[in-house]
Amino acid sequence: MKYSVYLISTAEEDIFEIYEYIFRNDSPQKAETVFTKLKESCESLATMARRCHVPPELDRISVRDYLEIRYKPYRIICQIFGNKVFIHCVLDGRRDMEDLLQRRLIRSL
Repeated sequence: MKYSVYLISTAEEDIFEIYEYIFRNDSPQKAETVFTKLKESCESLATMARRCHVPPELDRISVRDYLEIRYKPYRIICQIFGNKVFIHCVLDGRRDMEDLLQRRLIRSL
């Protein structure tokens, strides 16, 4: 099945913030590489959306509406509705994911 992939504005902001951080603290080349890989990971959901899994932090509290794929250390959080994939956020998995997911996703349920 072919899916249409949509980045919600917060996910776009996340990717831009990741790019900026790496650009400032590492190198422009590394920032460009990570940006490209994150974009490719998001776009891959158009053909492989069902490879996603429920984030363990959400599974523990029985919230299974959101799924994720990873481009380590980043976690791409999405929802699938029919043939549409909505990417809600792109988060650094080295941070406190439970707190981030609660602030970004659970409160909107």
